[in-house]
This record gives sequence, structure tokens and C-alpha cells, in this order.
Amino acid sequence: MMDQARSAISNLFGGEPLSYTRFSLARQVDGDNSHVEMKLAVDEEENADSNMRASVPKSKRFNGSICYGTIAVIIFFMIGFMIGYLGYCKRVEPKTDCGKSGTGVEESENSEAEEDFHETPSRLYWADLKAMLSEKLNTIDFTSTIKQLNQNTYIPREAGSQKDENLAYFIENQFHDFQLSKVWRDEHYVKIQVKGSHAQNSVILLNNSLAYLLENPKGYVAYSKATTVTGKLVHANFGTKKDFEDLNVSVNGSLVIVKAGKITFAEKVANAESANAIGVLIYMDQATFPVLKTDLAVFGHAHLGTGDPYTPGFPSFNHTQFPPSQSSGLPNIPVQTISRECAEKLLAKMENDCSGWKTDSSCKMQFPENMSVKLSVNNVLKEIKILNIFGVIKGFEEPDRYIVVGAQRDSWGPGAAKSSVGTALLLELARTFSDMVLKGGFKPSRSIIFASWSAGDFGAVGATEWLEGYLSSLHLKAFTYINLDKVVLGTSNFKVSASPLLYRLIEKTMQDVKHPLTRLSLYQDSNWINKAEQLSFDNAAFPFLAYSGIPAVSFCFCENGNYPYLNTDMDTYDVLIKEVPQLDKMMRTAAEVAGQFMIKLTHDIELNLDYEMYNNKLFSFVRDLNQYRADIKEMGLSLQWLYSARGDYFRATSRLTTDFHNAEKTNRFVMREINDRIMKVEYHFLSPYVSPRDSPFRHIFWGSGSHTVSALLENLKLRQKNNGAFNETLFRNQLALTTWTIQGVANALSGDVWNIDNEF
Repeated sequence: MMDQARSAISNLFGGEPLSYTRFSLARQVDGDNSHVEMKLAVDEEENADSNMRASVPKSKRFNGSICYGTIAVIIFFMIGFMIGYLGYCKRVEPKTDCGKSGTGVEESENSEAEEDFHETPSRLYWADLKAMLSEKLNTIDFTSTIKQLNQNTYIPREAGSQKDENLAYFIENQFHDFQLSKVWRDEHYVKIQVKGSHAQNSVILLNNSLAYLLENPKGYVAYSKATTVTGKLVHANFGTKKDFEDLNVSVNGSLVIVKAGKITFAEKVANAESANAIGVLIYMDQATFPVLKTDLAVFGHAHLGTGDPYTPGFPSFNHTQFPPSQSSGLPNIPVQTISRECAEKLLAKMENDCSGWKTDSSCKMQFPENMSVKLSVNNVLKEIKILNIFGVIKGFEEPDRYIVVGAQRDSWGPGAAKSSVGTALLLELARTFSDMVLKGGFKPSRSIIFASWSAGDFGAVGATEWLEGYLSSLHLKAFTYINLDKVVLGTSNFKVSASPLLYRLIEKTMQDVKHPLTRLSLYQDSNWINKAEQLSFDNAAFPFLAYSGIPAVSFCFCENGNYPYLNTDMDTYDVLIKEVPQLDKMMRTAAEVAGQFMIKLTHDIELNLDYEMYNNKLFSFVRDLNQYRADIKEMGLSLQWLYSARGDYFRATSRLTTDFHNAEKTNRFVMREINDRIMKVEYHFLSPYVSPRDSPFRHIFWGSGSHTVSALLENLKLRQKNNGAFNETLFRNQLALTTWTIQGVANALSGDVWNIDNEF
């Protein structure tokens, strides 16, 4: 066949062929062998230069453009035929010499061709990568890594301390040893609050003219107002909004004592301040934390936000000069943690004792008229340098698109469960994925950034400062954050908090991963999405989602109750292994969950982000608003435009799904454009109508402030419950701006402006 082709070409040009055509097939990374490379090799009796200068003799030239066109068609047809034949032969008989069997080309020439072209390894598929990940994780001793991180068990590594800095350098060196593509660090200068060295914090009981020192607490609450207050004491259960609403006594001008748990310290303090309390005491009660020592010290923070509260909305890099400022989330009242022993002394003095303190807050719990409490908080601000450590595995096709996998490094106490578990997992995942790339043939399309944060105990300070520093670009490049903090606190339950865009990926992973003790799939409850908890202020994933608009996920293996030793000096490795004897197996399973997230998000050509899930969130919001349709109509307002915005979002998601199904999956430019539209959904749910400095958590579903859908509904509820407190002007603004935020998301998801088809 090759001879016939050469003869045909020779006849067309009226002479002997100038060269023969030599083909080589190179396997593509996606497993397709159809790509053919063609090279011209001059015959042995002619050199390359003369071949390049060869021309067709004039005597054989054709006259007329039709003849030239005919010649070109015949030439391309013959070349295409030979390409197809050789490609077919190569695919069907990979071990057979195609040229030898059908072209007449000598064996030596084929051998030379094979040496000239290096075959790239075939693309690994999901099953291969999942098996490789599992195999590598089986060889890791996770408990050994946690032990190594918790050397000098009882020495805390508070943010900015020498121990925290030493661990940062250790992680940085480990990243270098793992041969990551690039390793670097960011320095931030932030303000934290610590206990004063000159005056101790104190809780004093005043009985008529007598004063009894009950405690100089060992623990403290960072960012408390440093002052002294005196007043009656009222018990407010867990300090939730409902607890304060249900109280049958006034909190105005009193101190409140609340139990730890259910919500963050910062939320308890904010709720107490809203009720006009003058101070807050927090303790760990017997019912919620049954195994703790009665004199155990507890740490926490009271900033209703994340990051350095003295550089709100902007990064705390040392070279940046900003005027003095502070976060609106800082409390204006003092707050202090106390031991259970101290709390029991105070509770014993209260009137109307409720049996065991296990009842709700409607029980009357307050001091008699002749008693009061004096609370003195003398915490001081301290400026420290913190280090965030980063390492990256660069993607092979879209290195400028990346996921971030992070863990808190610092801890107020020993921090075995609080920070060592997450840091150990971070290190082992970095090692594993580097091996998969360097030795296993894994070629992630997108990049993976591994991040070790400092000052997490003070409200995700390290993570938030990084987000603030690169806010203008991160939403264009980072499409998911995976939080590894506190991933193993027990064995019974698997809990997830995440952006709705990640729900489908989470469910698929739950179906794939088995619990190490029961050997059953983690997916046991089809209603798990409705039970998923919202990310809290204390979760490092929260600012990624609510501040930067980056989809985020946080998960953990835990028990039904709280892990009682977090933020105490009992958070040691010995206690952790006693509470979770199967720690190594649980860590391995947590690594498999995170690892599967990472592979799915960086390997597939399309992003595994389910933008259609927000159709359900929008439907629920509109359904809740419909309950107040009569109130809205009485104000002369209509929900028509909100319905339209929700409909436009639905149509935009349907159109994007159609675009994806119709797209040529091998066209990287088309797929990148579709992926870019998907990855910015969360970002466009950040309200553009509020300042990132004044209201940093701008997400209308997951953020905090009057711009959120929850704040809109709460304000509207007041029209029926307490019309005097209802703010109609605020509601009109809330409804209008929420509508246009949703409309903006729909428009952005539609793509170019000429593709937008809405009813506005």
C-alpha cells in the first residue's frame, strides 16, 4: 500500500518520489492512540537540503486552478488514507509491526521511528487513583506523626510563641523534603489578647459588705473588654438567642452566667450584650461535659468574626500603614471562663434552684437582693509575628486554578485534638500526593496548595489575613477549601459542614469510603444534607465561604456530645488515644475522605461543583417569604421580582448544564470557560452592596449582617411578633438588595451579556 501511494504521488508530479513518509503514533494522556505524527525522511541517495529545494518539472505542470485543486485533493486523500490505516493497525495490533505487514518499509526503518518518539504514559482513571491513594495511606502510621508533633506534651504552642515558630519551620522543611513544586511562607503582624502579667483576672462574691474571692481563673477569653463590673448574676442556660428570649427575669444591668457548648463564646457574649448584660461568665457544666476536672481551665475568644480584629477587612502585613481601627465584632463587656468548681459555688447561692441545672432557661435563676458578683478582667493586647506556611503541587494543565487544603498549627494548650490531628493529616496528605505525582504517574489538571495556619485559636487569624491579603485574585483562582482541623474527635458519627456546591461530591465520597470499625459505607442517611450544620465562626472554612466566596468543606468523625478537652490543658495525645483507641484507623479514613475530595476536584476535566444545589436554597427562601405575603402586600410591595430572579437562576443553571453536555470535552478553552462560570457562583452570592470592611461576611446565605436572608426573615417576623421593633425601611432595602444579588448571580452564571435572557 505504501508503494502504491508513493507511485501515485510520483505520477502526479511526473517523477520519482522525492521522499518517503514515515509515521509514528504517540499515545495521548487520555488513552487515545489516534494522534499521528508525520515526518519526511529523504531517501539515502538525496540529502535534506536538496529535498527542501526540490521542485516539480515544468514539463509536467498542469494548467488551470481546477487541476491544482484536483491534485491537492488526491494528495490529501492518500495521506489521510495512510494515516487512518496505520492508526488502525497500531490500535488493533500494538505488538505487530504495521509497516512490515502492509507498507514494505524495512524493519530497521520502523525501529528507528520508534526510537525517535517517546510514548507518554496513559492517563490514570478514577479507579486507578482511588486504589493508589488507598494503598499509600495503608502504609502510614498517623499516630506516630501526631506524637512527633506533640513532643513536650504539656507545653502549649500559642500563636507567635517560639514553639509555634519552630513547628512552622519544621513543616516548611517537610514540604521541601516532599519535593513539592514550590514552598513559601507569609509573615503577618497581628494583635492578640493575653492575660495581664501585673494584675490577675478575678471573680469575687459580694454579700452585703463582705467580699469573697472565688477564683483567679487560669483560663481566659481573648478579646474581652478589659474592665471591672459589679452586678446581680442571672443564669441564661447556653446563652443562645432563644435562651435570652425565654428568660422570665431581666438581664438589664446584670452579669450572666452561661454554659459552654451549642454556640461559640463570641455568639454567647454578643447575645448577652444585646440583652444589656454588663458581663459574662462561662463554665463547663457536668451534664454537657461529664468527665472534666472541676478546676479545669478553659480558653476561648469573644471576637464575633475572624482575623485580626484590629485590621478589619484588610491584611496585617507589616509594610501596610492603616489608621487605627477595630472590628465591630469586638465585645464592649468583659467575659471570663471559670472552672466548674467556681460555677458551683455561684449556682449554690442562686434562688429557685432547678434540679441538676438540666432544665431550660425559663427556670428562674438569679442572685438574691443582697448578693452580687464583681468581675475583673485585665487582659492586655500583644502584637506578635505569625507565619503561614505553604507548599504547592502545580497542576499539569491549569496550574492557575487550585484547591487549598489547610490546618491550624497553634494551640492554647497542648492541642493534640485541636491542632496536631489536622497538622498530621496535612503533612501526610502532602507526602502522599507528592509520591503519587512523582512516582505514581498522577498528573492533576489543577494545583493543590497545602497550608499551615497560625493564630487559629484567636478566630482563624492566619487564614483570614491571607484571604484579606489576596482577596482581589483568590476568587478567580481558588475554587475549594478543605479544612482538616479537628477531623477526628471520636468514632460514632461522620459530620459535614460545607458549601452546597460540594454536596454531590461529598455524597459520592461518603458512598465510596467505609467506616473502619463497622465496614459500612459512610453514606447511611439520605437526609444528611438537611442535617448538615452551618459553618461556625470558629471554623477556618467559614471565612473562605462567607468572606471570600470560595466553596469550603469541613468534616469530622465525632461522638454525639462535645469532645470535652478542646481548649484546655488536658488536650494531650495520651487523653486523645484513650478517648479514641482506634485513632490511627480513623485518621486513615479521614485522609481517604480528604484525598478523594482532592483527586475529584483536580483530576476531572469538569469541576465537581454542583451549582444546581442553590436552586433548592433559593426555593426554600422564597417559600419562607411566602408565609408573610399578606404583610408584604400591606406595605405595597410585591415578590414578583424575587420570583423572577429565582427563575432566572434556574434558567441559567439549566442553560449551563446544556452548554456542558454539548461542549467538546477535549476543547480545554471551552471547558475552562464553563468551569470559570461554575467556580464563581459562591463569590457572586457575596452582597455587592455592603462594605467588606464593615460587613466582611457578605454572603447572603452563610454570612453575618443585615444583608443576609436570615436577617431579612427575622426582621419581617417582627412585624407580627413585635411591630414596634419592625423596621420597614430596612426591610424594603433588604428585599431589593437581596433580589438584585440573586439576579446578579443568575446573570454571571449565564455567561456573556448577550446570553442573558431574563424578565427584568
